[in-house]
Amino acid sequence: MSVKKFIAPQLALLFILSSVWLAGVDPVVVNDGYHQDNLHKYLQVQRRVVDNYFGETDLNELFEVSIQGIVNTLDDSTQTYEDTPIDMNQNFNVQNFRDSYSKYEEAYLYVANNYPETNMSKVVENSIKEMLSTLDPHSVYIEPEDSERMMEQFSGRFQGIGIQFNVLNDTITVITPISGGPSDLLGIRSGDRIISINDTSAIKYTNEDVMTRLRGEKGTSVDIEVKRPRNERIMKFSIVRDDIPLTTVDAHYMMDDRTGYIKVNRFAATTHEEFLASAEDLIDSGMERVIIDLRNNPGGFLGQAISISEEFFPRGTKLVSTESRHSRFNSEVFSRRDGVFKDFPVMVLVNEGSASSSEIVSGAIQDHDRGLIVGRRTFGKGLVQQQYELIDESVIRVTISRYLTPSGRLIQKPFDGNNEEYSFEINHRSTDAAMDAEEFREDVPDSLRFRTTAGREVYGGGGIVPDVLVQDSTSDSYYLFNFMVLNRVDFEFVREYLDSNGDKFNAEWKDDFQAFRQDFKWSESDKDHFFEMMKDRGLTIDNEYEEATVEDETLYMSQETYDELVALNYGRLKAEVARMAWGNEYFYQVNNDYFNEALHAAMDLWGSAEQLEMFVQGKVSNLPDFNKN
Repeated sequence: MSVKKFIAPQLALLFILSSVWLAGVDPVVVNDGYHQDNLHKYLQVQRRVVDNYFGETDLNELFEVSIQGIVNTLDDSTQTYEDTPIDMNQNFNVQNFRDSYSKYEEAYLYVANNYPETNMSKVVENSIKEMLSTLDPHSVYIEPEDSERMMEQFSGRFQGIGIQFNVLNDTITVITPISGGPSDLLGIRSGDRIISINDTSAIKYTNEDVMTRLRGEKGTSVDIEVKRPRNERIMKFSIVRDDIPLTTVDAHYMMDDRTGYIKVNRFAATTHEEFLASAEDLIDSGMERVIIDLRNNPGGFLGQAISISEEFFPRGTKLVSTESRHSRFNSEVFSRRDGVFKDFPVMVLVNEGSASSSEIVSGAIQDHDRGLIVGRRTFGKGLVQQQYELIDESVIRVTISRYLTPSGRLIQKPFDGNNEEYSFEINHRSTDAAMDAEEFREDVPDSLRFRTTAGREVYGGGGIVPDVLVQDSTSDSYYLFNFMVLNRVDFEFVREYLDSNGDKFNAEWKDDFQAFRQDFKWSESDKDHFFEMMKDRGLTIDNEYEEATVEDETLYMSQETYDELVALNYGRLKAEVARMAWGNEYFYQVNNDYFNEALHAAMDLWGSAEQLEMFVQGKVSNLPDFNKN
């Protein structure tokens, strides 16, 4: 090689570096580990989307919106970025992954060099979010810290000391120890105040502070100091952290001699196991028919929804199918065995908060005329996501398929690209359950009308329309109730009550929950004290107000309105006593006594469920309109 050929490129490189140095910019090099990871993360996401998304994707569009994400991060309205790698007016013409990566790398390095104060990790995150926003509302990016919490939620367990807590008057107050957890086994009680953690004051901790200090790996220990009501001595505990189950079955109990009730709050890794344990317990208690409560259950693992659906059918029953442009995600799922509930009359409670896996279960039961669906029209999510971990432990959820109920209907409601409108669509539905269902049916095209096994008409394109529609209480009934909950008066009142009356309460009620549930009443002095606490929080009695009114965090109402509405508050206070005295499951038994129109309606519908069964068996030729019963 000639000297000239050797020196020329070195001089060119020296000139470039000198120019950058004179401009006062430190050059960013792509082989820096931080920048390499950022760029690799970007490419990871793009590949996952193109290789797995259930619908068609346009690589050039994905790239273009990712550059828009960079521009949005800079948020500099004075810049046009003309003739730069992030000029949005250019024709990017991305044909393949190589084009995409090299052009994005160029844009990335342009920003890193020219805007050195910019957080380049956030730049990439915003590019990823913009890419996913072109897909559907359920394909999302989840940051590393949020990813860990979500995995805990759906894994069915976490590691820690095992308490439910609230921060009351700047002090961590134990609502209840989780049954069988480390705190429960050491004797920590409801009402205990945690005043220090590892020899450091825990006063004025936030909920986030508590989670950070008390959670930890199994086998590690944490020292706490506890102040117990009516006990002057500070109690010290050294708690060894352990696996804490995050239960997904909130409650199961017998509503009468024949009827079992099971409430499922989501579909996580342990849900089917919990569900079976609850079913077996109820069967041992004499259950002959069952109500499954899926209201406000947002869904979760598809496999768990299939496993629970399976429990209502004989072997070989079609439960759900999935469709995608990728054949590996296409499937038809049939029950593999006879379910434990296959011969039990069943009703399922749903509402607009019931989504995804909840709709798979209720859709299968409705399509096969297996039981009655009761409540309000469900959310309408018929898409299935797969989670993919990225290089920095963040994750993306990508929609890989859509699911169809056994009759072939897609439950997914329409999406026009506006995530906010999509998420809050349920807020724009009629508050009247029957009117909402009627308006929905009127707009359903013939292509989205289907038939159940017995020939009943059902609908796709916007959730499950229940067989029996149940109207919720009007919001006016909850003005006083919501004011109490928002100001945490219920928790504080009950905590004070048990602090002052704990021994007397335990002596009278602790060994007989059913007697408490049936006979416990608040005394007049208790009611007066509650009234004073509500006034301290901003309740103002003014007889000039014909209707309850909230102004500047003050609730105005007449004495007559207060006397009319306060019974709901007393019911919730009683339920909170049950939670603190016996545990979370007992809360639901009392709460359902006061706040459950759909559940109470369901108990009057067993005759209709029997009529449906007779219709399916051909014993009657006409099926009545359940909503007119």
